[in-house]
Amino acid sequence: MRFTPKTPEVRVPRFVGLMAMDARETAAARGVLLAAPDRPDFRRVVVDYVVRQYPPPDTEVPRGAVVTVWFELGPDEGDGGAGVREPRVPAPPSGGLRREIDETGTPPGEFEPLRTGP
Repeated sequence: MRFTPKTPEVRVPRFVGLMAMDARETAAARGVLLAAPDRPDFRRVVVDYVVRQYPPPDTEVPRGAVVTVWFELGPDEGDGGAGVREPRVPAPPSGGLRREIDETGTPPGEFEPLRTGP
């Protein structure tokens, strides 16, 4: 484990991609504290991977500053926000792109002349 000298400023390490236990060890060695708002049991989390952090890597912060990290959602977590991906019914027509013509017969992007009077 690498220890940094006792300076008032430290550089934030890159936590993204590290497992929780490795992120905690790296933070301790570099002189910063970690907070994980999405993991109230952060001290017991071991194998979840960090997917985002703030402040970003290489930012100078005061020794003992808090770096916030977020983890990927496990298979039984989250609201299911994106929903289930199912085929669309009916399926889109085959045969490539077709140009649509509105009811007046005018192709898209063209305008009919303005009619005045009967």
